[in-house]
Amino acid sequence: MQRRFKLVVACSALASSAIAQRRELAEVWRDPYCGCCGGWVDHLRAEGFAVTDRVVPSVAPFRRMLGTPADLLSCHAARAAGWLAIEGHVPGMAIRRALAERPAGIVGLAVPEMPIGTPGMEVPGRAPDTYDVIAWRADGSRAPWLRMRGALPV
Repeated sequence: MQRRFKLVVACSALASSAIAQRRELAEVWRDPYCGCCGGWVDHLRAEGFAVTDRVVPSVAPFRRMLGTPADLLSCHAARAAGWLAIEGHVPGMAIRRALAERPAGIVGLAVPEMPIGTPGMEVPGRAPDTYDVIAWRADGSRAPWLRMRGALPV
C-alpha cells in the first residue's frame, strides 16, 4: 500500500512538472497604485502564462534593465520566457506569437500609453481602440509589428 502511494505521488509530480513546462513564464513589475495592471496580469494568466506578479515602488529600474525605450512607456513592465521585454498592455496572443516566431533582432514588444480595449483596459459600453504593438531592437530601433483591436489582430 505504501509503495502504491509513493508511485501515485511520483506520477502526480511528473504530470505537474510537464504541465508547468508548457506554460510560458512571465515576470511582471507594476506600480501598487495602478488598477489596470492587475487586469493585464489576470489576462496573462487566463492566456496560460505562469505569472510572477511583483508590485514595486518604482518600475523605472526594471525598465532600464529591460532596455525599454522611453517613448514606448505605459504603466507596467514584464519579461516573458526570460528574454522578451514587454511594456504596457500587450495582448497575450501577441506575446505568444513573438515567442514562437522569434522575429530577427526583436528584444521587446510595447503598447505605449493605454488604449481602450487592450487587456486590462476594457471599458464597458466602449468599442476597443485600434492600435499597434510596437517591436523594438536592442539598438532602440522599432516598428509596428501587429495591428490590434482590443485583444485581437485586425
